[in-house]
Amino acid sequence: MKQPIGVIDSGVGGLTVVHELMRQLPKEPLIYLGDTARCPYGPRTAEEVKQFTWEMVRFLLKKNIKMLVIACNTATAFAIKDLQKELDIPVIGVIKPGARAAIKSTGSNYIGIIGTEGTVRSGAYSYALRKIKSDIEVISLACPSFVPMVEKGVLDGPEAKQVVEAALAPILEHNKMDTLILGCTHYPLLKDTIREVVGKKIIVISSSEETARETSTTLDIHQIANHDDHMPPHQFYATGDLDIFIEITEKIFKDSNFEVLTIKHADLQNI
Repeated sequence: MKQPIGVIDSGVGGLTVVHELMRQLPKEPLIYLGDTARCPYGPRTAEEVKQFTWEMVRFLLKKNIKMLVIACNTATAFAIKDLQKELDIPVIGVIKPGARAAIKSTGSNYIGIIGTEGTVRSGAYSYALRKIKSDIEVISLACPSFVPMVEKGVLDGPEAKQVVEAALAPILEHNKMDTLILGCTHYPLLKDTIREVVGKKIIVISSSEETARETSTTLDIHQIANHDDHMPPHQFYATGDLDIFIEITEKIFKDSNFEVLTIKHADLQNI
């Protein structure tokens, strides 16, 4: 099927998932919508997150998507069950794939999770991890300073390292932790800095790669994969200012065929 896969996120972070989808599924056209105007979602109520998520989904449904990937941990935590129940297309999130990757990785049985306030508050990762392995030890930490920094385009350098060191200090006190889940798709854009701060003994897990694998499997199960050999076009939408969005997009995607567009969040509310 030549219909696109829809991908939503609260901002630019989901582009890390899109990058992996493009790498693993090069024949699939993608439409990405990042709600940069209302980012971050982490401090918002569950009701707000659900409302904003549904507004983005309705926009993508108008684009005739064949599948939805929720590339936002907070939106996954609060909205995926309703979306899977209500929509007649496959819907996957980033939490379960991230949890599976972490379980495979850990040797000490101690897994750390960093994410937004909303994701940590929801307990979604702890639930997903313990559903796979009931005796797993989980340490969670909200890092509210990370998303605003990424949305400003500060991805490395002294400022980024200082913010990351201060934010991660509490979780690094747990000596048995050997695996750290980046429980927000913005965080992989800081991965080099995070790895530098946590050291080589801790394996840093991004759910992007595992999410792309699950997407591939889901396409095959539902027999909706695209088998056209032409290079597919991609559309990236943002609800806020395009300058930084374009700057980050160009850093991640160099030779890909994509178009960057804008959609006002007020217009999403009227769909």
